[in-house]
Formats: sequence, structure tokens, C-alpha cells
Amino acid sequence: MMQCRRVVGLVAVWVMVGAAVAAGLPGPVADLEDRAERDPRVRTFVTPGRVVWHSGAVENAGALLQKRSGQITLDASNPCVLDSRKGEAAILLDFGVELNGGVQIMAWHSKDNKPVRLRVRFGESASEAMAELGGEQNATNDHAIRDQTTLVPWLGTAEIGNTGFRFVRIDLLDDDSFVQLKSVRAVFVYRDLDYLGSFRCSDERLNRIWQTGAYTVHLNMQDYLWDGIKRDRLVWVGDMHPETETIFAVFGADAIVPASLDLVRDETPLPRWMNGISSYSMWWVLLHHAWHHYTGDDAYLRQQRTYLTGLLAQLAACVGPDNRETLPAYRFLDWPSSENKAAIHAGLHSLLVMTLQAGAELCEVLDEPQTRAKCLDSVAKLVKHTPDPADSKQAAALMALAGLADATKLNREVLAVDGPQRMSTFYGYYVLQARAMAGDYQGAIDVIRQYWGAMLDLGATTFWEDFDLQWTQNAGRIDELVPEGKKDIHGDFGNHCYVGFRHSLCHGWASGPTAWLSEHVLGVRIVEPGGTVVRIQPHLADLDWAEGTFPTTKGVIKVRHEKKTDGTIETKIDAPKGITILR
Repeated sequence: MMQCRRVVGLVAVWVMVGAAVAAGLPGPVADLEDRAERDPRVRTFVTPGRVVWHSGAVENAGALLQKRSGQITLDASNPCVLDSRKGEAAILLDFGVELNGGVQIMAWHSKDNKPVRLRVRFGESASEAMAELGGEQNATNDHAIRDQTTLVPWLGTAEIGNTGFRFVRIDLLDDDSFVQLKSVRAVFVYRDLDYLGSFRCSDERLNRIWQTGAYTVHLNMQDYLWDGIKRDRLVWVGDMHPETETIFAVFGADAIVPASLDLVRDETPLPRWMNGISSYSMWWVLLHHAWHHYTGDDAYLRQQRTYLTGLLAQLAACVGPDNRETLPAYRFLDWPSSENKAAIHAGLHSLLVMTLQAGAELCEVLDEPQTRAKCLDSVAKLVKHTPDPADSKQAAALMALAGLADATKLNREVLAVDGPQRMSTFYGYYVLQARAMAGDYQGAIDVIRQYWGAMLDLGATTFWEDFDLQWTQNAGRIDELVPEGKKDIHGDFGNHCYVGFRHSLCHGWASGPTAWLSEHVLGVRIVEPGGTVVRIQPHLADLDWAEGTFPTTKGVIKVRHEKKTDGTIETKIDAPKGITILR
């Protein structure tokens, strides 16, 4: 797994801009510094790892696997040649891991030394990169163009694309033509962040799952915190919640979280609901509660005073005379529960209890007694009604977390039934949290292995927008062309907004196991806002040992737990000064 290291230093353009301003240059150069905005991301070039397929007249395809300089030269030695004078010429490359960005194509010679037309198709799976737009498998260019025709110069370089991908197919479109390719490199665009948090244990499958969840969120930390790098490159507030918990466990208090929260706040004047969804406005409150608990940043919380108190008053009014929530449309938890109206009510009712309780705590910090009282009065009404989870694991998980029903009973009757069946990658995090509340750590770990691990078994290097274990029956891997007689795990499945190839295979909301393993197996939980008090309480279940690090605002905590022959656990802790450790 690629982990990106921080590069220290200023970008050269800013030095030149500063010099231009100091020199008093006239016109557009002088105000460039005011008009320019620095990209917080960096670029890295990645050479393909393998040639998956080629068709027609493609010569010396293996040359594209050689690491070469990014400078075109006159020495056209050892090229890969696509030659349409002999028929079709196309090639499919695998970069080995999901990436955000595009591709750089460097060409030596072409017929008559003229530009050539190439069709470039990106795919999160091998089959997506081979697909035609539209059709039964729903290949799209939604949000990011992944299928395009472009001109590539002779003795020159072209950069194409800005999407999420692992595979790239290139076709030479000009008839009776050829092109010599020096290189085809991925242009990997990402934030250069240190992985401050870490997790290792005696089960390598769990280690890979933790790392994959961390990498999935890292890829989605682009201009703002997105939920998908191919499709839905948007700031969806609900999706941000599990992503933010993963960011805490891996990167600490990264500024992308408040920047994204402020962006949506400023674009959603009250009484509108964030992203058009009432539950997402509730997640905004819960995110601020989580951010304040992790950072202890009272100053940032005070910046939210006007909007937060207004939103809490709006939410506190969403209680009917029968003590049931009356949240308006659009009523949404997650896609798999979207047709279960009883479950949606149970989930929204629980989420409203959680939100108003969190809001009351934030109002106490802000010294807003009137809004705090409104929150608590509404909670007192809401807890008089116990909704039916309607056999929904999503709803049952929120009911447990809200304290509306006994977590152990809900775990036995709903959450633990059929193991990882009837789960979603988004709400799977809350199912895991509720099972931990019920003390079922072994059951939660087994679900992580079976559900998230099954995506790894199919070739995933990031976690998906949704997943159903039933899809795996007779399904091919995403890193191979689908064998005859097998199902396409990407193109043949999906539902709601993610049918077929529209389905995102890198979705940050699916990273829940990373945060969960750090909190419950490594056992690190912040008790007091700002991390001044931290509880370390491991739950190894069937594991022999676990170790890792957890970032706090006071520094990084190092922990190792080892199970002794008598079943007791020996723990070693190295914590920064200023942190009180509870056991």
C-alpha cells in the first residue's frame, strides 16, 4: 500500500509571484498573488504494473512497464507501437492500485509526423475500462470523464483525464496509421499526508482491511473531503461522518474536515437541509460534536454559534404530538434501506435523539442555555417512543447508539442475524459500533473479515460504495477480464444510484473498519475533549496481539497488547506528556 510522505518546501511559482509583486510589476502579473490559489495536492507519476490485454497490431507492449524519464527525446528506442495499418490496435494497462488523477501519454513518431487520435478509457475495474458508454451495464461519464477521444502530438506529451481509476485502455482511432509510445504513466494527484496512525495484529487480513480503509479515505481527501473519486466527487455531509472518524485514527485533525463542513454550511442557508436531506443536517451537528471532542477547539465551535443554534432549534421542532420525529423529505439513511419506510422512521428518530443530545453538549460549551433546553425537552419527548427497527440492521444500530433499546437484545435479534448479510458499506460502521456496545467484539471482527475482506478477495485496493456478499457467487475479480461463464462483480450488480459501472469502487464512507479497529481492538478512545484524557481498553477477541499508533492533538500514542496463555492481556503504552491514560 502506497503511503505518501510529506514534502517540505515552497512551490517555485510562489517565489516568482512574490518577486513580481515586490518589483512592482504592472498589469495582471502584479495581482497574480491575489488571484491565485495554491493547490493543496501534489503529483506523482506511476508506471503501469502489467499489461492486462492487447488486441491487434500492438508491438512491444512490455516497453510501457519500464520506468522512463518524463522527457521526450529524439532517440526513439524500444517503443511500444500501436499500428492500425494492420487492423485494430488497443491495449489495457493495470496500475496495480486505485489512483486519483489522469494519465500522461508520451509519443515519439507517428504517420507523417502528425497528431494521432486516441481513445482513452479509465476504469476502476478491468471490465469498466473495456466498456462502451451506456448499455446494460451502465458505463457513464458522470462527475468525471472516463471515456474520451483526444489528440496526442508526435514528439510530445499529452495529459488526459481527472478521475478515479486503476486501469486504462488506449485505442488508436486513426485508420492506416501508427504511433510509437515512449511511456504511459498515471498522474497520481493526492494530499501529501503522514500516516500518523497505524494498526497491526496477528491477523494479516485485518491489517490489510485497516490499511485499505485508510487509503480509501486518503484518496478522497482532494480539494475537499469527497465520498468518491470517480463518481460523486461532492461533499456529502452524512458520508463525511465515517470518513472523519477514519481521518482521526489515521491522520489526526486534518483541516480538510472543517473546510468541508464550512463549505456546506455556507451553501445551505437555514431553513434548507444540507444536500437536500434532513438527516445530513443532523450529521453536520454530529460531525461538529466529533470534531470538538477530538480537538477541544472551542474557538472553531464558537464560529458555528449562529448557524448551529438555528439548526438545533429547527430540529428540536421536528417532534409531533405523539412523540415521533416529523422530519421532512428527503428521508434517507442509506440506499439499501431506502424502501423500508418503518426502518427509515426508526433510524431518523434515533438519529434525531443522538443529534439533539450532541447539540445540548455543544450548547453547554457555547453557554447557550435556551437552545440547550430546547434540545433536551425534545429528547425527553422522543425517548417516550420506541420505534420498530423493522428487521433493518441500519435502524437497529442507530437505536442502540441512541439508547432507545437494549443493544444486547438488538444484537441478538437483528444485528448478529445472518452475519454480514443485509449490511451496507456506509452503515456497516454503525452496525459495528452497536455490536461493540453489545459486547460482541468477536462477532464484529468476524463481520469485518467476511464483508470487507470479500472485497479484497475480489481484487479491491479500496472499499466500495456498496457491497452484497450474494454478488460474489460465481463472480470474477475486478483485476481480470471476466472469464466466460462468470458474473462481472462490477458491471452486473448494483442498485439505486449505483447500477453497474456507475458504481464507485472507492467510496470513503466504506472505511468504517479502520476507525473501529483503532477504537476497539487497539482500544484507544478519547474521553475528554482535546485528548487530555484517553482510555485504552483493548478487545482482542481471537487475536493473539495487536499494536499500533493513534494520533491526538497532544501527540501520537503508541500501544501494544499481547494475550498471555492464561487469557490476560499485557499492555505497553507510550503516551505524550499532558495525556492522562485510563485503563
